[in-house]
Amino acid sequence: MMTTHFGILGGGNISRTHASAAREIEGGEVVAVCGQNKEKVDLLARECSATPYHDIDAFLLHEPMEVVLVGSPSGLHAAHGIQAAGRGKHVLVEKPIDVATGRADELIAECERHRVKLGVFFQDRTAPDLIALKRLIDSGSLGRAIVASAGVKWYRPAEYYSGSRWRGTWALDGGGALINQGIHTVDLLIWLMGNVRAVSAITRTASHKIEAEDLAVAILEFDSGAIGTLEASTCVYPGFARRLELTWTEGTVVVENDRIESSRLRNRADAIAAEPQQDERASSHVVSDTRGHRAVIEDFLISIRDDRVPLCDGSDARRSLQVVEGIYQSSRTGERVVLSAETDAEGVADGPANPKNAHS
Repeated sequence: MMTTHFGILGGGNISRTHASAAREIEGGEVVAVCGQNKEKVDLLARECSATPYHDIDAFLLHEPMEVVLVGSPSGLHAAHGIQAAGRGKHVLVEKPIDVATGRADELIAECERHRVKLGVFFQDRTAPDLIALKRLIDSGSLGRAIVASAGVKWYRPAEYYSGSRWRGTWALDGGGALINQGIHTVDLLIWLMGNVRAVSAITRTASHKIEAEDLAVAILEFDSGAIGTLEASTCVYPGFARRLELTWTEGTVVVENDRIESSRLRNRADAIAAEPQQDERASSHVVSDTRGHRAVIEDFLISIRDDRVPLCDGSDARRSLQVVEGIYQSSRTGERVVLSAETDAEGVADGPANPKNAHS
């Protein structure tokens, strides 16, 4: 197995997860860690026997280093990814791809220009039950999508935000509960139900002292004609399992914490059995292991080797960000926001809206 040399960009909790996942991969070696918090960066570098950096330009000159795992604050993802791509590094970014689609577009274009791979961590796509469900959907056995209900009713204490310089801010977090916690579920809804055509939403800052929202409720209209609801919050005490109820013409599937809890289908032969697991994810969705992130990195390395599209590439990750932008715009204006062209009864397409981010 050829050695892959990873650079870790960021020194927070998610960067520790990235580093652990990378080191668990056969041939994976973390060689450099970069971030502004000297104490955290130096500690993580020591644990990985890597070189610590506090200047990104110096960090990107480190050799050998083929892949950069970006775990800096969300509002810096595109900027840091662009710098890494400019140095010829493959770029794997923590979700979201950035906090504004315009900057995401710049990152996508820069990676294409330098012919490096771009991937985004949406590790829920690697859950065995969801993979089985995705295959059944793609086979056509479930028929046409009708309705979806998704609840991300989690809880974060006050210190989750007060102890961070960037969480819950528009500039660096891009919002609150929706773009940070809820975007995983937005990605899954798009992955399983198809593109979102329009959104209507209300957001509130209900119980935390932050710039952005800790509660969002949205109606989603899919290209397929299906409709859905999404609740995303960090103020629902004590926090509950994420739940998705997804209905097609041939039946309904209920998912909790990435596991299929119920599969009620017309054709019983299509029923999906839940994969046995040794442990459960906490209702707060604090990941206690690195399996999902490791699976994303492994897929990313294969995409480099085989020159194929990663599990979630830049263009794919942009879709969930566009939906989040649309929800914020709808909440701000009180109006329905169209994300893609709609077709009227005579087959004439209306032009898409161009929603501006609430913080752009």
